[in-house]
This record gives sequence, structure tokens and C-alpha cells, in this order.
Amino acid sequence: MSDLPQSLSHKIPALTPQPDGHNFIVYGDCCSGIRGGPHEANFADVNQVIARLEPPPTFICFLGDEIKGLLADDEALRAQWRYWLEHEMAWLDRAMTPLYHCPANHTAYDPASEQVFRQVLAHLPQNGPAAQRGLSYFVRRGDLLLIFVNTMWSGLGGEGRVETAWLAQTLRDHADARHKLVLGHHPVHPINGYAGEYQRTIEAENGRAFWQILVEHNVLAYLCSHIMAFDVQVQQGVLQILTGGAGTLPLTPATEYLHAVQCALDADGLRYQVLDTNGQAREWLHWPLALPSESAWHELTHGVQDAPFVLPNAEAAGNAHLVIWRFEGITADAADGTPQTLLSMWNAGPQLAPFWIGLMGAEQRAALLLSPEPGRSPRYWLGPRLEAGQPFAIQIAIHTGMGPGGLLWRWRDDAPWSTLRNANAWGAERLAWQPTWSVGYDQRGKPGRPFRGEALRAAFAEIALQ
Repeated sequence: MSDLPQSLSHKIPALTPQPDGHNFIVYGDCCSGIRGGPHEANFADVNQVIARLEPPPTFICFLGDEIKGLLADDEALRAQWRYWLEHEMAWLDRAMTPLYHCPANHTAYDPASEQVFRQVLAHLPQNGPAAQRGLSYFVRRGDLLLIFVNTMWSGLGGEGRVETAWLAQTLRDHADARHKLVLGHHPVHPINGYAGEYQRTIEAENGRAFWQILVEHNVLAYLCSHIMAFDVQVQQGVLQILTGGAGTLPLTPATEYLHAVQCALDADGLRYQVLDTNGQAREWLHWPLALPSESAWHELTHGVQDAPFVLPNAEAAGNAHLVIWRFEGITADAADGTPQTLLSMWNAGPQLAPFWIGLMGAEQRAALLLSPEPGRSPRYWLGPRLEAGQPFAIQIAIHTGMGPGGLLWRWRDDAPWSTLRNANAWGAERLAWQPTWSVGYDQRGKPGRPFRGEALRAAFAEIALQ
């Protein structure tokens, strides 16, 4: 049995689902399989946390790049797999706790390595597309459907491509599943600004078709890896959860950390905690969001006003809040591209407002700017375009525990949430909430960057999250 670096006597409390729910682990990217290799100790540090969970997971999903791989020698490739399975994962009773895998760029990068993957993981279900048996497959666990897709298949051209016809048919065949999760290696949506079709994300057109299938079939989440980070975002109501912290270094950016994600899934939705190598929950989420009742909404007046609340910095406080703003009005007709303020948050000092929601450009695109560090350029989150000279209603939300993916928008109460488009590695957890708000124009009553339309109305609701 592999020696884990800490005593297993100190248990870590796991999130526990309702009796008919599911308790499981997802993690990925350790690039190990080599005795004394550069990532072996890191991987062991992550595994000792999983081994200490109480209650333990009922199954584990590893989202790819178990071994360093990328070899032309098939026997050397098999040797890495043997070391990974027989030594590094010897702590896990795989007969008691099933371990599922996804093909990835270090393990299934050409037809020969695909064949090795099939052979060493022959226990995986053989129910995928005919040409991808043992590479793509599904697992049905009561009311839970898990579909493991291959974002590497040589038959489609290799890295950054994914099959969609079999995926759609499998979702149709299992439409009765209460919970549907799709798991693969490459993300669809860029992480922390790391964009690039094929190598960092699934090719754009293929990715759009893939994502539309998830939306149409009410998939709860797509779980993936590949980028050395933890990230969550939502697009058209479907979560993309990326966990690339099982051992591979260096992590990017420097603020990321080694981790595994423990999940509880039941009739109340998905809860997860992202556990670092000390067993500390660094990030967490309960999805779907708990939304405020109509009585919890409060109208804001046009102009300057005292902030209705000042929240603690989430990064320092270790808690999270959900704040939603609702804006209604009529957009301006003019093609003037000067930014227009919907809401600005500021203090009496000389610095620019650290938080701004408004419309940017002649296209009047909804946008949110964060500037938590004085003297540094603001970071942008971009939303939809609003049609000129027309009535509009839009909601902007901040979940301070979701990182950059927690700055969200939707049109109305019954519409799905989507993350505002961004290229950032952090989100509202760094925001210093300010004592003064302005509605309709910018800080200190200059008034700067005024809203040029008509009949602007604004309201907010705020919820403290567990």
C-alpha cells in the first residue's frame, strides 16, 4: 500500500447528502506514475485528504492526466499506469469505491496510447460509441447519470474535439435521470483568461454544439480538468466546474493550490467543497442559487446614497454573500460610445470607484468593472448588448464565493444565469465594499458617465450564504 504523508486518524468532515443522494470526489491532473517523480509527493498529499473524509465517498471521478505519459514506448506507458494504479492508488479499495477515468492529453494522445488506456482500464464500462469503447462511456447510479466524454479522440482529429451525437442520444435515453453530469478533460469555456482552441479549450464550434446539448437536456454540470486551477462558472444555467489540482506543478496563476473537490448531490441540488492539502475548504458552492423572495428586494433612488450594507471582504472573512441588482429603463438612441453608469460604489478618497456596473460602447454592452487595488487597471466582466432606444430589464448578481465565475447576469427571474465574460483569475472575493453608492451616474456626484436613457429604476437584494 502506498504510504500517505499524514496520519489518517484525523478525519475531515464531508458534506453529506440526503439518504438517497450521492457523495463523491472529482479531481484531476497529477501527471505522476513515476517512482520519485516530481509530482508523486504532491499527489500523495491530495490523496491523504480524500482518505480522511468521513463519511468516505461512494465513488471517485479522475478527470484525466493520471500519469506523465506522452511516450512512444507502449511498455513504458503501461509501466507508469501500473505504478499509478498499484502503488499511488493502492490506498483506495476500488472494489468498494469505484474509480472512473477520462481520456486526456497525457494518456490518450494517439491510437496506440488509446489502446493502452483501454487495456489498463478494462474495468470501465464498454457502452460508448462503437469506435470509442472504453474511452467514452456512461454510468447510471440510481437517479444519477454520469457521462464520460473523450475530448481527445484520434478519430475526430485529436485534442480539443468531442463527439456529440452519442452524447445527445445517451441523454435522451436517460431522460428520467434526476441528476445528469457530463465529465471530460478539456473545458469548453476559457479559464482565468487561458483561451486557445484545441490545446486549452474544445474547438469553438464543436464546443458550442456540445454545450447546447447540455442545456437542452438539463445537465446540471460539466466537470473537467486540464488547466492547473480550480474554477467554476455557469453558462445558460449549466455549471462548468474545473479541477486541475491533483498534483501537477506549477499551478497557474500563483494564487491556485493543490486540491480535490468533494461533492454532495441530492434533491436540494449540488454542494461542493474544494479541499486543499491541509483538508481546509478553500471554496464552496450550493447550486442552484438560493434566490430572494420578492419582499427581500429594496428600491434604490437615483443619485448618491449611503450604501444599504457594507460586506466583509470574502477572501479574508471566509464566508460568502449573494447580491443581486435589478435594472430597468429605456436605453439611449444615440450612437455615442461613452460609458453609462447604472450603479457605482465608492468612498470619499481620491481613488476611482472600485466597483461599477453600466453600459459600454455604442453597442451599449452591459459591463461590470472591479478595481480592488488602487492604481491598478480595472478588470472587466462583459455581458449582453442592449438594443438602442428600447425598454430593457436585466439582473446582475455577485456570488462572492464563486471566484471570477461568480459575476453573473440574466434577463429576468425565470431565465438561467450565465457568468459575465472575463479573463480574470479572481472575482468579488477581493472586493472592498464601499460606503457610498450612486445610481445613474458615477462617483462623488460629478456627475460622471451618466446614464443617457430614460426611466432608470434599480433595486437590490442581498443574502448571506452558508
